[in-house]
Amino acid sequence: MLTISAAEVDHALTFPGLVETLRAAFRDGAVQPVRHHHTVERPDGAASTLLLMPAWTDFNAAGTSAGGHIGVKIVTVSPDNNAAGKPAVMGLYLLLDGATGEPEAMIDGQRLTQWRTACASALAASYLAREDASRLLVVGAGALSPFLAKAHSAVRPITTIRIWNRTSANAEKVAAKLRAEGFAATAASDLDAELGLADIVSSATITTTPLIKGALLKPGTHVDLVGGFTPGMRESDDDAIARARVYVDTRAGATKEAGDIVQPLASGVLKAQAIVADLHELARGEKKGRQSPGEITLFKSVGAALEDLAAGIAVYKALKSRGVGE
Repeated sequence: MLTISAAEVDHALTFPGLVETLRAAFRDGAVQPVRHHHTVERPDGAASTLLLMPAWTDFNAAGTSAGGHIGVKIVTVSPDNNAAGKPAVMGLYLLLDGATGEPEAMIDGQRLTQWRTACASALAASYLAREDASRLLVVGAGALSPFLAKAHSAVRPITTIRIWNRTSANAEKVAAKLRAEGFAATAASDLDAELGLADIVSSATITTTPLIKGALLKPGTHVDLVGGFTPGMRESDDDAIARARVYVDTRAGATKEAGDIVQPLASGVLKAQAIVADLHELARGEKKGRQSPGEITLFKSVGAALEDLAAGIAVYKALKSRGVGE
């Protein structure tokens, strides 16, 4: 069994390559039960969340067991980690042979999650963002933010990246890191002003008070909501939902777990039938993405085990092809 570090994940993947891997995965499908979601109460501080995300190759659809895989991701989300200088999200990914169950690889789950989450957003943007979208606003300066910036830049001609965070110093750190890699990134101080300028707004926070105000979005904006993963978390307000054509990564996950979808559904601001499509339908060409340059589109992801499985297989195959572990 290979033990694959974050650095090895970085060397195995590219943003354009993983976007296309995910496109194929959503087109072809896999078996992915709705993830297990458990609250771990603590006597002091905020509760942690334990997520278990299994998936496996759909052998019936494939018609053969050759090359199949089983995977499961174990993730913890601990909000208090930020105060300790540690990432809020920790995790491991276990990849197994689909026929025998033999462990093939243990992969750094945090890095795999960052790659696949950002590339799923970029996959959605490839259908939903304007072809000429050039100004990107990233809301939140956590570990995921530079991945979102790079992934969106892989599918659209991004020339300006603005990073906003409640703690401005953290936004500047992310911007500086991106600049060192050749991206035109700067920190932003006025979120409301930036919302009115952005072509793509990509938000990755754990806020319960909406930061993305729909009234401020200009026509043609694409909104990418990544952070809220429980019904109580919400990054966008009712105006954003009401003004946009709404898309999700998976209907089952988003309508159960995502506050940006669950809350508007409960209040009647959003009707279930108004969710235009999920990534399966977009990738298969069953539903259309952006229809006009002036419309506002909104994509909400909560994460799908299919994404982890596809990314995990891609990492494993890339390293095996280089002779790692032999």
